[in-house]
Amino acid sequence: MCAYNLSLVSLGKNVIIANTRCWLNTKNHAHKCTAASTAGAATHIHSNKSADAASEWQQARPFSELPREGVFKFLRQLLPGGRYYKLDSAQLLKAMQRDYGDIYIMPGMFGRPDALYTHNPADFERVFRNEGIWPIRPNSVTLRYHRNKLRADFYGDVEGILATHGEQWSSFRTVVNPLLMQPKNIKIYLNKMAQVNHEFVERIRLIRDVKTLETPDDFKEYIQRWTLESVALVALDKQLGLLRDDSENFADASKLFAALTEWMYLTLDLEYTPSLWRIVATPKFKRLMQALDDIQDITSKYTIEAIAKLEAEQQLGIEHEENEKSILEKLLRIDRKIATVMAMDLLLGGVDTTTSLTVGILLCLAKNPDKQEKLREEVKRILPEKNGDFATDTLSKIPYLRACLKEALRMYPVTIGNSRVPQKDVVLSGYRVPKGTVISMIYSTLLKSEEHYARPLEFLPERWLRPNNETVEEPGCAATEDTKQLKASSPFTFLPFGVGPRACLGRRISDLEIELGIARLVRNFQIEFHYATDNVFKNMLINMPNAPLKFKFIDIE
Repeated sequence: MCAYNLSLVSLGKNVIIANTRCWLNTKNHAHKCTAASTAGAATHIHSNKSADAASEWQQARPFSELPREGVFKFLRQLLPGGRYYKLDSAQLLKAMQRDYGDIYIMPGMFGRPDALYTHNPADFERVFRNEGIWPIRPNSVTLRYHRNKLRADFYGDVEGILATHGEQWSSFRTVVNPLLMQPKNIKIYLNKMAQVNHEFVERIRLIRDVKTLETPDDFKEYIQRWTLESVALVALDKQLGLLRDDSENFADASKLFAALTEWMYLTLDLEYTPSLWRIVATPKFKRLMQALDDIQDITSKYTIEAIAKLEAEQQLGIEHEENEKSILEKLLRIDRKIATVMAMDLLLGGVDTTTSLTVGILLCLAKNPDKQEKLREEVKRILPEKNGDFATDTLSKIPYLRACLKEALRMYPVTIGNSRVPQKDVVLSGYRVPKGTVISMIYSTLLKSEEHYARPLEFLPERWLRPNNETVEEPGCAATEDTKQLKASSPFTFLPFGVGPRACLGRRISDLEIELGIARLVRNFQIEFHYATDNVFKNMLINMPNAPLKFKFIDIE
């Protein structure tokens, strides 16, 4: 993908330069010829591509021939006695792949449209390469209803990035992208997050059993406290103190955790399984709207406090240097509503996803002590003292940690896939797929498949490393010979943060939070887990821990 994009950009740039020269010097015949020949070459290439696409479309099988089940027959399979009864969404997708193959139609019902499901990474690539500048992600319908209908008086035309599309989505993302996607804006939180990690380490020492050194069954709640504390540093410009005993924010935090859990569970239930909520306000729909109200109220409260704090500092003549201003402060200077809604979206998208990833990496390290020790040796080089400070260039010196995180995401994916609605006709797996079709690209079924990964059941961070110990990051940038046997069959089998214009906006925040946190834990503890891991996660909107997390944390002297 890297080379492909570069060649397109270069071609476009040459055409622009050539035409500009021709316009500036119309008397110069050489420039005219250069412009004409370059533009002509571009037109010829475009014509060839158009002809090839038209030919492929004509040769492809009709959309009507895609494997599919009738609505009522499919619905019967979901009811007692049916072969899909009581399967969660991940199990259902595996069962349907077994029954219908790698591409099929999931029938819509109760207001939901039919959706095409594909487990083919070649299809993923085609969808992403043809998604346009304003990709349509057909998720979060209930969230859109809450913001666009139920609470339109609060949101107005600022509905965030999770549930919007087109120009509305683009306008919002254009404002927040430069702040959240530039590393320099995230690195200002390094020391603050490091302090939160210190508190997390001390909290583990307090809550673990004095004899077994195991954490209590509800350790997930403490991980959630840590992730919320870390995300709040960015989203709310505030440390909530949730890892300390004297925090005044426990009540709000508990209410927020409950609301986020309700949001994930009920969104999955209402949007991805048969439901009448589009026709009538069901009890579950009312619960979901209340959960979103709670998230809105708590986030608004903290944002108002942040605004008041910044205004008080301004009145006192306190002015931060530009490179020291928080993301929230910069957003507030642009638009208060954007700042408030962005804070909500960061909390919605950043707390439980990071919790899931943290549990996944801890399980992988606990069950693979040799990999954990190798990681610890790397961490010691950037953190000679276990309670020391991280240097500003720390994140450029931890390739094995990044590889461990990528491999943990492969072993325990946070979500099951990505969705898009193409704005142009596209051929997928040899079928004509018309524009406007809802397409779900399911990668979770590929991650432990021998067809796509060598030794897929083993935790092998090395598959993500280049010989120079850099982490393989971008789709299409192939690994080198040393990792060739371990790398994926296609870079598009593994897209946990998405790709393209609609890639995860909070990725850099998540990276900083997780990398610093795991580095601190590995430097302080030998991590063990002496229980089965078969059913540790439950599939919700994202995969969440569903078993007692009795990790054993042994102090390293």
